[in-house]
Amino acid sequence: MKRYCIILMLLCGVIVTAQKQILYGFDKIPQGLLVNPGAEVGYKSHIGVPVLSGISTNVNVSGVTVADLFRNDNVDFTTKLTNALNTLSTSDYAYINTQIEILSGGYQINERDYLSAGYYTELDAFLTIPRDFISLLRDGNAGFVGNSFVLSDVSVKTDLLSVLHFGITRKFNENFIGGVRFKIYSGLLNVTSTGNEGVFTTELGTTGIYEHSLDGVSLEANSSGFYNENNEIDMDVESILGNAFFGANLGFGFDIGFTYKLDDQFEWSASLLDFGFISYADKTRSGTVEGSYSFSGLEFQYDRLNANYWQELNDDFNANILRNENTESYSVLRPVKFNTALKYGFGKSRSEENCSDIGYNSYYDNAVGIHLHSVFHPIGGAFGLTGFYERKISENFNTKVTYTVDDFSYTNFGVGVSAYFWKLNMYGMIGNVLKLSDIADANTASFQLGINVILD
Repeated sequence: MKRYCIILMLLCGVIVTAQKQILYGFDKIPQGLLVNPGAEVGYKSHIGVPVLSGISTNVNVSGVTVADLFRNDNVDFTTKLTNALNTLSTSDYAYINTQIEILSGGYQINERDYLSAGYYTELDAFLTIPRDFISLLRDGNAGFVGNSFVLSDVSVKTDLLSVLHFGITRKFNENFIGGVRFKIYSGLLNVTSTGNEGVFTTELGTTGIYEHSLDGVSLEANSSGFYNENNEIDMDVESILGNAFFGANLGFGFDIGFTYKLDDQFEWSASLLDFGFISYADKTRSGTVEGSYSFSGLEFQYDRLNANYWQELNDDFNANILRNENTESYSVLRPVKFNTALKYGFGKSRSEENCSDIGYNSYYDNAVGIHLHSVFHPIGGAFGLTGFYERKISENFNTKVTYTVDDFSYTNFGVGVSAYFWKLNMYGMIGNVLKLSDIADANTASFQLGINVILD
């Protein structure tokens, strides 16, 4: 027991938010191979019901909720916006991930190896919430004299893509299962502006005129799928869908994972997902801004004496703040995700000698454990810690209850169920159940459901 406590403490020290934490390691659901290609399989083959085999959505916003701005409580919107901005910090952000599995299936080719493949679409969107810049746009800079606005607070990365994947899961021995999944990404739409630098400051000048300074500015923004060759917005649906399968925006990546049986009751697993990139080449438009500049306000008397004042001001600005636009291809990394969990099974439901044909997880009616998970955003890793309890109600009905602490909530309880009827596996999972009665007041919400045909 002592060595397992040491392992658990080491896991807690790993840099690792909620990313399908209910599905991970739960009940040998086929979609579990998408969050750990080294998960236990326990069936001969599976076929996902097209479009219905895996539907998931995870919406997260830190700092504020929809109710903070739009609840009908007789408080005007301006006051609500002010109150919301006062609660925000520079580290607050929004993250949305949605997946729809179009096709999926798998087949056990021998006693050790299980092949799986599929095709799904995904929206992955990340956006910081720059409180100071929102206040600047709303109120102007008169009330922020001496304040510095850090441009690195502005960061956005959004991908709409489809993924074709092929994976193999191998049972190396009775204690170790490993797996890898190869992915071909087809990008449909992208907006990326990350790694921005620079500071904007307004100070009182020596003559009473405000002095505005841009120092060390380095901004870059990229987009694909929005503009045509004339730099006009042109979001043609047919053109966008044309990139959904081996289009102009291609990328590659892989997942890797394992499950290791420490003894009869302890199990350790881990996975690394979406280690890869997409190269965008279709309908691209990119721009950069670099330089430093100080401006001492509008001197109207000087303007009347010098008819070229505005042109000189524009020329001076352009000489110091360099801007460039191009339509070159660019690459973006996928948001890497990491999972690791330690599970303890207890409450034997049958004797081992009669169960040589089932996985070791099936020996127990109960399991508890801890799951560390992360997704790496442009501003760094977002961390989550989940404790869980699994209960096998019957051979055909399993449940899982989770409690998650992350950037968005300290009261996130989730529930998952998995049921087998004839050859059908139906599962459903929902997070933050305490907020279901008032979802607008939640900082995080998630659900997942699916139907598979399982052949033993």
